[in-house]
Amino acid sequence: MAGPVEAEKTAFDLLPDGLLIADDAGRVVLLNEMGARLLQCSADAALGRDFRSVLPLVDTAGRDCERRLLLPDGRELLVTARFVREARGAPVSRLVVSFRAAAARERAERDRAELISTVAHELRSPLTSVKGFTATLLHKWDRFTDEQRKLMLETVNADADRVTRLIGELLDVSRIDADRLELHRQVVDVGAAAARVVAGRVAAGESPQRFSVIVDGELPEVWLDPDKLDQVLANLVDNAIRHGRGTVTVHVAPAPGEGVDITVTDQGDGVPPEVRPLIFRRFWRAGRYGGTGLGLYIVKGLVEAHGGTVSVDDAPGGGALFRVRFPAGTPPFAR
Repeated sequence: MAGPVEAEKTAFDLLPDGLLIADDAGRVVLLNEMGARLLQCSADAALGRDFRSVLPLVDTAGRDCERRLLLPDGRELLVTARFVREARGAPVSRLVVSFRAAAARERAERDRAELISTVAHELRSPLTSVKGFTATLLHKWDRFTDEQRKLMLETVNADADRVTRLIGELLDVSRIDADRLELHRQVVDVGAAAARVVAGRVAAGESPQRFSVIVDGELPEVWLDPDKLDQVLANLVDNAIRHGRGTVTVHVAPAPGEGVDITVTDQGDGVPPEVRPLIFRRFWRAGRYGGTGLGLYIVKGLVEAHGGTVSVDDAPGGGALFRVRFPAGTPPFAR
């Protein structure tokens, strides 16, 4: 039995997880390289030993399982065991155990906990406002003037929009993580899209003097999803307003070679070099600002789904410069 297993060892050594295989007597016939590293013992020293002395599993009931296993030296592994039988009810002919360090699972659990905390925090404020104003209007409608009622309903509407945006962000993150973004490409006017996003911020109450939109030269034809493009621009402009100061400039120009460059700059403090590798990750937030920390992660996912790139640098006059580059001449297809 050991012969075929040894022949497969080279392939097993390529696995990212540790792998241990024992025969029907419980003797180790294979321990791959990652397994030896995690268990801190050599594969040769493990061969022929009872598997329980090499990797002391807790569950020996004959069931496949995944569980946390605490080693004698305090390290923790995630272990999956499978008991192989030639037929149902037959004796165990082989035990296959795969295992990995628990760090990746712990990071995933921390991400889930942070997501729950972020969503709860972001939902609490608007939902409290919606509940408060609707309850007040229902019970004390006659005590308010038409102008007061309008103001409260406008607040409820704005808070409902905030909740809708949050749910949209979470759905976008889910689709990006699962590589399931659907793109409906068409030829778009990137300069007009930038002007439209800025006009929306002005209509929402921002001063028109806060913005500058510049379109240079004749832009090449680009095939993009117009809704996703608006979302990228809106997130970058919102980021510049939230974290920057002074004028927010959206500059659209032909990219060197082929494509379209979009830069969004502000006149704030900029992004420190040591932080730049982090800002496109999920849940990254500047310390003194709120938000979900998902906006730039979504920007990166949407841009890369179009075959583009996004980066951050120093603006020439100080502040942050975010650069998005979309390729030109992309054929129309839906993803």
